[in-house]
Amino acid sequence: MVQKKSLTEDAQEVFRAIALIELGARMQVLESELTLSRDRMIRLYREIKGVSPPKGMLPFSADWYMTWLANIHASLFYNTYVFLKHEAGCSHLDALTKGYRLYLEHCKHSDAEPVLDLTRAWTLVRFFDADILQLTPCCRCSGKFVAHKHDLQNNVVCGACQPPSRAGKTKRAAIAKHNREAAQAA
Repeated sequence: MVQKKSLTEDAQEVFRAIALIELGARMQVLESELTLSRDRMIRLYREIKGVSPPKGMLPFSADWYMTWLANIHASLFYNTYVFLKHEAGCSHLDALTKGYRLYLEHCKHSDAEPVLDLTRAWTLVRFFDADILQLTPCCRCSGKFVAHKHDLQNNVVCGACQPPSRAGKTKRAAIAKHNREAAQAA
């Protein structure tokens, strides 16, 4: 016997779907996190975004999170997610959406481009749940950053404390080029 959801439970699922779609969730994320039918989620997606949901594979490699900038952003998001889930008592889905919104807000206030989209943030959480990734403490700042599960944990420095020598050079070069072009146009 199939148990029917109440109207309020159904409405809450629809609101969760809307929140996830507005944040950029892909269909695979919606299907994994919600109990709505695929057809309803596709209709909701079309109604909210005005286009059909994108097709294609989701990110599948934990190595993506190990590059310098992606690691800083992933560490920021995941530490926020963990705080919301364990300290604030949020459910997984609430911690995911609230944590991602806080991440976007932080990027906006820091004038930084977001590196993580919601799907990458969701995948990151799944990698932690599958024991593929872990948080490793930095020996300089004591902050915890994303690392492979079986990487060394002693005397490790995070990417924020020890950025690579090339860090930020492409952005500085683009700004300098823009300033030169603006000066020539004037």
